[in-house]
Amino acid sequence: MFDQVLFIVWRESVEAILVVGIMHAWLVQSGTRAGLRYLWGGVVAGLVLAGLMGAALMGANTWLTGTSQEVFQAALVLIACLLITQMVLWMRTKGRTLKAELESGMANAVSSGSYWGVAILVAIAVAREGAETVVFLYGMGAASLQSGGIGSFSLAAGIGFALAVATFMALQLGSRLFSWKLFFRVTEILLLLLAASLLMSGLEQLIGLGYLPAGMDPLWDSSWLLDDGSGLGGLLATFAGYRAWPAATMVGGYVLYWVVVISMMKNQRKNERSDQRSQLAARARS
Repeated sequence: MFDQVLFIVWRESVEAILVVGIMHAWLVQSGTRAGLRYLWGGVVAGLVLAGLMGAALMGANTWLTGTSQEVFQAALVLIACLLITQMVLWMRTKGRTLKAELESGMANAVSSGSYWGVAILVAIAVAREGAETVVFLYGMGAASLQSGGIGSFSLAAGIGFALAVATFMALQLGSRLFSWKLFFRVTEILLLLLAASLLMSGLEQLIGLGYLPAGMDPLWDSSWLLDDGSGLGGLLATFAGYRAWPAATMVGGYVLYWVVVISMMKNQRKNERSDQRSQLAARARS
């Protein structure tokens, strides 16, 4: 759990810092420093919105009891899986144009004569990243928080944020060893593996509660080769959803997840190539 929390906070914080960094650089370079206080106000507002969502989730979890609480936690795990997958697919599509779209939005806000547009744009961007992070973390950590593991949870989140700041600074230096493209490609693979791991956890919980049939259980026993409770097996269980004694339903869900994700990625590539061909044809005609 510590590793998962650290990784999620690190990755999501880098993305949020990148968004704020792009907007800050645009305001400074365009000579509109008066908008900086609105930018930071938008950051605070976005964090407050994300915090309110976290408080609402904690309130709902406290209000629920018994089986309802366990179902709620399982649902959050599965929602976190879907959000992580959606975020990766969205970044693959929007990553190339993110900077241009943000700067365009900033330019429109400034040209309207009101810097409140800057604050709203930043607040929405930060709240989106923050809300995703809240759902991811609460979906993964609700049980550990209830069992008194808040100290370890907070430490992992703090280290993850510190690493995010350090990562952003390193990437901004333009090192030849690292680049934003490489960073997003590597982390998107890790995020999809983590999403698959959350899917396995959610299915496991629903099977345990009797809401899903287990099928043949276990479908196999590979504990003699790789135990999922410690060492390499434990790491794969945390970050890739490995199970030494999986139920047939869990294996089916895992395979289906990757079939759907890979198919969606292939469709994205086809659409990108089609758009590129259309753009080239339009330029040739002009």
